Amino acid sequence: MNLLNVRKGQFVYYNNKLHKVYSVKPFFKKSVHLIRLEDLEQELVTAKEISLYKPKHLDSFLFNYKRYTLHKDVKAEVGDYILIINPKPDSLDHHHLHAIEIVSKIEANGVISNKSNGIKHNEYWVMVAGRENGATIIDSAQPDDHYSIEHEALELESHSRETYIPKIGDIFQKNTSDPVVQAMVVAIQGDTVYLGGGIEIHVNRLTKGDTWSLITRIPV
Repeated sequence: MNLLNVRKGQFVYYNNKLHKVYSVKPFFKKSVHLIRLEDLEQELVTAKEISLYKPKHLDSFLFNYKRYTLHKDVKAEVGDYILIINPKPDSLDHHHLHAIEIVSKIEANGVISNKSNGIKHNEYWVMVAGRENGATIIDSAQPDDHYSIEHEALELESHSRETYIPKIGDIFQKNTSDPVVQAMVVAIQGDTVYLGGGIEIHVNRLTKGDTWSLITRIPV
């Protein structure tokens, strides 16, 4: 259905692909700013061009070239992506409907995200990596054979894509330390990456495996 009241964070379809509303600027003709979830490309559209989708348990979609499945019963771990389903931020937090954040710390009643938001366990679902059994792929509103082939190619590209090369200013998080460490790339020499706080690490240890997660990436 078309949207009458567009709000930040809503999942919508535009040109048959799944997007998220990034912002709404009511004074402009194309007032809705979208982010395409599969590759994070941006679009400016009007409200009548988009249709609403409400995420459900076991929905599966591409996010930044990687597939995830929403799961309401999985316990979050440090380094997991979470989708805010039921936002109830207090005065110090700023998470909102369908914000996607990374878990930095686990506490008894919830998690602390990479954006320093305190998020209770009943406010989010975990984005489990990969496609879970029984999951429904929601990348397109009306999937067809052509669309399936296109997405198989996209997922193949994501698997063969070269590892992201860190740049000065990028921020990484070490998921295995307690408390969690976040540090900025301050220098790179050959295969050695130097992070703030005197951390020196080989590029493969930083970018491969689950020990480190990229938190903020400097735009190209």
